[in-house]
Amino acid sequence: MKDFPIPVVAYGPGSQPEDEELQFMELPSSMTMFELPSLNVEADPVVVAAACKIVETLRDAMQATPLSSTQIPMIEFSDKSPDVVRLLNQTMGEGEVSIAVRGSGQFRIQETVFASVWRVNEYAADARLIGDTLMACAIPPMVTRWAKEDVVSDCPLPEKSPGIMNALSVLSEIVDKSKAYKVGDETHVVNLTLLPMSPEDMDCVTSILAVGAVTILSRGYGNCRISSTKLANVWWVQYFNSMDTLILNTIEVGDVPEVAQASQEDYEDSIERLGEWLMVMQEPEKMES
Repeated sequence: MKDFPIPVVAYGPGSQPEDEELQFMELPSSMTMFELPSLNVEADPVVVAAACKIVETLRDAMQATPLSSTQIPMIEFSDKSPDVVRLLNQTMGEGEVSIAVRGSGQFRIQETVFASVWRVNEYAADARLIGDTLMACAIPPMVTRWAKEDVVSDCPLPEKSPGIMNALSVLSEIVDKSKAYKVGDETHVVNLTLLPMSPEDMDCVTSILAVGAVTILSRGYGNCRISSTKLANVWWVQYFNSMDTLILNTIEVGDVPEVAQASQEDYEDSIERLGEWLMVMQEPEKMES
């Protein structure tokens, strides 16, 4: 996982009105507590061998495929034995990042304990599981794709009303940067924590940007909640401390925020750790117990 894109700062004197609760974009209020995977030593040797073959295939594909490649190592689970899938779920565990994608496509995406290795579940409108894939990449491609679904390239700014101080200037900056953004450009960050934003300001910004199709929860460096918005290439990023108190509130114009993406170091480390996973699973003592 990447470090914070900008330093965490505390509220400065006069930067926020006292005794007022700001209204933020609606996002999930809880996060899963992740645990390291454990080996099921009573697993059927045939099931273990099949699971090892899947992981070995993925590891080898990762070794042969750079993280920057458009070719993504992936394995479809829909044709795999439920016992094999269950064992992989138990031993690959859940990592730092969870993603929900809502729109004409419905996805639930969970990073495994191997950073850059993701479980991607796709659901039909009636909640049936129609796709179950293991893939290795910085961020699953459907996250970027669906974040762009039904977005707008411009939005009219509202008239100034009582209580609004900085919302219109903030929105004007965000809209201009959104229009100008091209893939590969440096991310533009607006740090709302440093600005005197009234409740009316926050209500205005929230209503104009609105909630998009993608919500990301990350526990990499503190708790981080990320939501795409209805304005193209614009993301709302909020960092919380262990007491779930908002400590950094930013709007980013760019691609999927880096804090949610696996890095090259993550990718290389996971290749090594997948090899260690295979060694443990293939130990004769474990297989015989």
